[in-house]
Amino acid sequence: LIEKYGADALRFTLTAFAAQGRDVRLSEQRVEGYRNFCTKLWNAARFCEMNECQPADGFDPAAVKGMVNKWIVGKVVEAERAISGAIDAYRFNEAAQSAYQFTWGTFCDWYLELVKPVLQGEDGDAKTETRATASWVLDQILHLMHPMMPFITEELWQQMGDDRAQPMITAPWPELDDSLMDATANAEMDWVVRLISQV
Repeated sequence: LIEKYGADALRFTLTAFAAQGRDVRLSEQRVEGYRNFCTKLWNAARFCEMNECQPADGFDPAAVKGMVNKWIVGKVVEAERAISGAIDAYRFNEAAQSAYQFTWGTFCDWYLELVKPVLQGEDGDAKTETRATASWVLDQILHLMHPMMPFITEELWQQMGDDRAQPMITAPWPELDDSLMDATANAEMDWVVRLISQV
């Protein structure tokens, strides 16, 4: 399975099905599905790279002004809380599910699609903020995914910055403040997501 789909895909599959008191019913199709998730994460990182989303010195997620950027910053905090809480409680399947839902659903399917017009637009300030925000969010995702997908996250972590001599496994776990969550942005963007989904 590792030779066919990769170590991270198998590792994430086992993590996702490691519910307490349950036998793992492993199938090759599930491993293949999580291999596609690995590919999705890789492609999201490549999209950010192609759109010049790079770590910005002194970036403060609390200072972002764009509604969609405020929204995604708050969603990162929610994801960190869910993943950290699940790991602390030894509910690794819940940690994997939260990481999957945030990475594929919220970040890839919604945020990156919503910011495409900004990244291709003419508003320089909005573009600069969005690039820095996207890079910061991807950075947090790599940290949160690292226990479950150590190889791909380490590779992307090293490629994202020129000064990253420190291996990701020794980097500190994200500790995000509740003040980063903006209730107004969250309510407005969640309404947009629901509207588009229903349409």
